[in-house]
Order: sequence, then structure tokens, then C-alpha cells
Amino acid sequence: MINLRSTPRHRRSVTALLLVSLALAGGCKEAPGTPGASGPSSDTGIGSSGPDAPMATAPGDPSATPSAPGTSATPSAPGKPGTPATSAAPPTASGGWITIDAGAQAAATKAFFARKPKPVTGNPVKVPEFNVGCTTSHHNSDDPIVLPKLVGGSHNHTFWGNKSTDANSTAESLRASKATTCNSPDDQSAYWVPTMYQNGKVVDPKEVTVYYGSRLKDPSRTQPFPFGLRMITGNAKTQVDTPDKQGNHFWCAGIGGEIGRSADKTFPVCAKTANIVRQITFPDCWDGKHLDSPDHKAHMANGDHTGACPKSHPVPVPSVSFVISYPLSANTDGITLASGTSFSMHADFFNAWKDEALAARVRNCLDQGVKCNSAGNF
Repeated sequence: MINLRSTPRHRRSVTALLLVSLALAGGCKEAPGTPGASGPSSDTGIGSSGPDAPMATAPGDPSATPSAPGTSATPSAPGKPGTPATSAAPPTASGGWITIDAGAQAAATKAFFARKPKPVTGNPVKVPEFNVGCTTSHHNSDDPIVLPKLVGGSHNHTFWGNKSTDANSTAESLRASKATTCNSPDDQSAYWVPTMYQNGKVVDPKEVTVYYGSRLKDPSRTQPFPFGLRMITGNAKTQVDTPDKQGNHFWCAGIGGEIGRSADKTFPVCAKTANIVRQITFPDCWDGKHLDSPDHKAHMANGDHTGACPKSHPVPVPSVSFVISYPLSANTDGITLASGTSFSMHADFFNAWKDEALAARVRNCLDQGVKCNSAGNF
């Protein structure tokens, strides 16, 4: 935990900082989405930009005009990868908004759509998707998105992907650390969720698949997220079910499926040939301006009622979806999360993909509406 030093003045300063940071951690509800092609989901419907939808800007927002995403690059000839720009300004932060270099992003977008997609071969499934398979990396009580640099300041998290992830992680440190527990060495991103316990003992996922897809009506204009984009979904403060009883998204995957409910009715009881699974899906529309926002959600949104990105968040980016399988079936009593009940499940994503590898997968797979494997092949 955080070491509060002996002087009262220092304790007041650190405590105030922690309270402000914690307030940001649970500021929004999880945005609804549609079931992805990657597997069953309890998310209901495509999100709309109603009164509760996040806006692209906020008071004090330093941005001026929207730009499209991509990696910092100069335009390239069709079929050629973009060349990273050397003149791109570093992101700037103001009031929790981390603003990108609009000119560099516009150049990167032009370079991306100048790429000639790889011709589709074979007979792939007509679903815009690719994935990476991952295993648990480590646990700690850090959160480099919500509580950066506050070592031990969070509830416990289970991490996969980049092995270096801790409170001090930045986009640059993730890129510099090449060790990952995912099956693509090109993916140096960090992923995490609250740790699961059963009767006080840690339960690690049996396996995790991270799907990158599109839930939009037209996926062909999907672009890579920029390097360093981060976001969260879900709310650690939510401890009870929603009025429509859709707040619990754990389900049974495997032969036999669900055969009952836990004693507290919170978790399903699965057949011995099935496991408890949780799918968590992030928004796939970006405001085109920011790598992050004060609540770590407002720079992202779901598609509107037409199946397209809303005007406030006009840039289609891959929809990230975690499918987490836990090695639990018939015995599901006594399960809690580090953040509380099952309804407090939430997830974090910090993008550190190698630019060329991500761009190739998005252009070849998502934009052409076909399913690819973890290597980005049809």
C-alpha cells in the first residue's frame, strides 16, 4: 500500500491525491454494446448517444479540431507501411485530457488507407475479427491508467499481456518491454481486470482471448487506435445488479452449459464439462483527439442507433473484447472480486501494439470483413 510518511502535512497531501484519483476510477457506468462475433455477451444493443453518452469535449478541453487516428506516420504508397513521422509533437495533457498531434494523426490515417489490403485467400469466416490468446502474467495492487505512479494504491488486479505493467507504466515503457504472455510478440499492450477470489484464494483465468473486431454496420473504415490510447469499461463501484437483472455477465461455456445458480444466485453453476466465462467489450468509436480523458471513458463511445459512430466520436477503431475463462464449474460458491461483488467487474486496456503489425491486421482483416487468426492470417 501507499507509504504515508510521518508528517501530517504530507499525509494530507497524499491522501487528497488518492481520493481524487479514486473518484475518477468509478465515474461512469459501463456503456452497453452488442454481442460480438467472438462469443456470447450479455451486453444489450448498440449504444446510443443519448443524455448519458460522453461528449467529445469538456470544459477545459485543450483540443480544437478532430483528427483521425493511426500511428504517427507519413503517407506511403499503396501496399507500403507508413513511415513514422519525426516531427510529431508529443501528447499534451490538460485536466486529464491527453491530446494527440492532430497533424501527425491525419498523416497516419492517410497512410493507413493508402495501404492495399492483402488479397483474401481460402474461405475465411465473414466476420471482421482477429485475436490474441493470453495467459495470466502477474498480480499487483496498481493501476497505471486510473492511479498512475501510486504504487499499491488500487485493489488487486490480474494482468496479462505485457509483463512489465505496474503503477509506473507508460506507453513508452510498455513499448520498451518486449516480454508478453500473449501469443503475438507484436502485441506489447497491457490488459487487466480485478482479481477473482474463491473463499479468499486467488482464482486465475484458465485462458484469455482478446478479440479485436467491429460491431459497426460498415467495418471497412475502421482504423488502428493510436499508440498509447488507454480506456476502461465497467464500474468498480457497482455492487448490485441492474434493475433489468442484466448486470451479471458471467455465463457457462462448454458442453452442458449452466445447470443452476450459486447459493447467493450471483454466479451460474456449470456442468463439469464447462467453465465460468466473462466477456467484457470496450467501445469502438473514438473522438479522434485524445489518448485519454478524465474518467478514462469520455474519449470513447459506442455506435449509435444506425450502427455507425456518433458525430461526437466519429472515428471507428477496433472493438476490444476480453473473453476470460475461469477454471470453475460446479462449485461456484464464495466467489468475490478484489473490487467487490461480481457486478463490479471492469477492465482496462493500454495500447502498445507495434504500429505495423496492428495496421496490417486492421487493414487486412477488419476492413475486409473477414476473420483472421492470432498471426493476422486468413
